[in-house]
Amino acid sequence: MAERVEVREEEPDGGGVPPPVSAAMMADPLSLGHNTLVAARARVETAPELDAEPVTAATAQAPAPGLGRVRDRTLAGDRWIARVLRVGALLSGGMFVLSLCLEALPETESIHVAIDQLRKAAASLLLVTPVARLGVAGTLLGLRGEWRYALIAVGVLGLLALAVGAGIQA
Repeated sequence: MAERVEVREEEPDGGGVPPPVSAAMMADPLSLGHNTLVAARARVETAPELDAEPVTAATAQAPAPGLGRVRDRTLAGDRWIARVLRVGALLSGGMFVLSLCLEALPETESIHVAIDQLRKAAASLLLVTPVARLGVAGTLLGLRGEWRYALIAVGVLGLLALAVGAGIQA
């Protein structure tokens, strides 16, 4: 998501408001973390006095050392979720394609049974893939300590299990 950076023109008498970030930060914004830039901008915009010194690279605080690791863990969790969805979709699609290829063979009872079983398994796998994704996401959220969202994922899985159980009983 792109951020909107406001540029303020100085007044002709030279009493303009300093920009929220210094020229050094704008020249090399990657030298500082995103959170540092946002925090510096917020400090300047919420400062009670307009004569405050601008935040420069020297006065800005560096991001906490653990932020990089948290981001890496978050990205690793997203990769696991993407893998679950990708593997489920590819396996399901492969089963559907295999069932179509089996239709090219001579018609026998065993071929029809194999085609039917492959299509049922592919459809089931396609339906179970998002449920597996929810399980992986809930586990990863629990490992990160986000208990509220982990409990929501467990609750949704419980409701799905209850619905499947009620459907089997009927």
